[in-house]
Amino acid sequence: MRDYIELACELAAKIAPGAAERDASRTLPFGQMAMIRDSTLGAARLPAQFGGGDISFTTVSAIFIILAKADPCVAQALFPHFATVEHLRLIATAEQQSIYFEKIANKSLSSGAIAERGGKIRGEISTRLSYSDGRYLLNGNKFYSTGCLFADFIKVQAVGESGEAVYVLVPKDAPGLTLLDDWDGMGQRTTASGTTQLNNVEVLPDWIIPLHHWVSKRNYVGAVAQLIHCSVDIGIGLAALDDAVSWIGTGVRPVKESGVNRAADDPYILHTIGELSAQIHAAEALVESAARKVDLASQAQLTGQYSDEQTERLLSAASIAVAEAKILSTKAALQVCERLYDIGGAATTQRSLNFDRHWRNARTHTTHDSLDYKYKAIGNYLVNDISPPISFLY
Repeated sequence: MRDYIELACELAAKIAPGAAERDASRTLPFGQMAMIRDSTLGAARLPAQFGGGDISFTTVSAIFIILAKADPCVAQALFPHFATVEHLRLIATAEQQSIYFEKIANKSLSSGAIAERGGKIRGEISTRLSYSDGRYLLNGNKFYSTGCLFADFIKVQAVGESGEAVYVLVPKDAPGLTLLDDWDGMGQRTTASGTTQLNNVEVLPDWIIPLHHWVSKRNYVGAVAQLIHCSVDIGIGLAALDDAVSWIGTGVRPVKESGVNRAADDPYILHTIGELSAQIHAAEALVESAARKVDLASQAQLTGQYSDEQTERLLSAASIAVAEAKILSTKAALQVCERLYDIGGAATTQRSLNFDRHWRNARTHTTHDSLDYKYKAIGNYLVNDISPPISFLY
């Protein structure tokens, strides 16, 4: 069996050089995503019978930490592919699984065009799949289409004629599909999270995956999505910590009051590094613990080895564990990225160093969902035995 952790480390060693420069110039990582495609890392979660690694989510989380430490934009751009694989495993027909797993095993990457800017409430979908004159047509506009410019096919969420939710797997070269490089966030600048335009895209029947009851049925994919987001945050924090440690040896001068000749001997600098290391590694440990619960829940749902009630409890417990990890990973990443400046002083702010990319990346990436609702869900679960909402956020 392929060692996907080792593969991720090999890729990270090639991706990390130039990450700061790509951020500064907003150069999209086409070459780096091509390396990932060619490596077949995208097949890591495919079932073994389809040529995949069928790795655990504990391993998936570790892979995303490794990649995010090298370049969190590359890691986030890869995230939707792993979400697509899980939706295929859980929801798609056997025929669709055969078609798309073969594509992925042969180095195709997927991405997602889910979110839209319109609507009164986040998550509302206005993109429509209609049927007319014997043809399915897809129309709408998406934003936050992370990674779509690097993908071979794109999972689009839409609403059918009778109001049913569907995913549509659209090839990147489909007529009527236009991808725009118009993402201008302050951080995660090279994730290609811009606009997807769908103008009378003709859809073949085997591209359509009806969500049916899965819209309101608890499943493990939301916990997986949040787990990967946690892992990206941990990677960002670890990268900032590494830069802080390195900068102490190369660019930081001790203050006169310290009574030492090297910044590396300043007790307050050492205290700060120790504190930040403890915070980010504690969060990393909680993410790993949550990943093990996601493994239990996903296996229960995919194999049907437990009763519905037992599976429901495992799924809820996994979502709560990931919510707890998300709180700590968010806080730890932001803390490390901000307090890097307490260590190095004014010299740390030089634009040529681009240390601020760590905070910009962490702050941008951690805005995906509110921690306040995570706290509420955890409290409601513990106090009232109420499971978290059925959503991509839990």
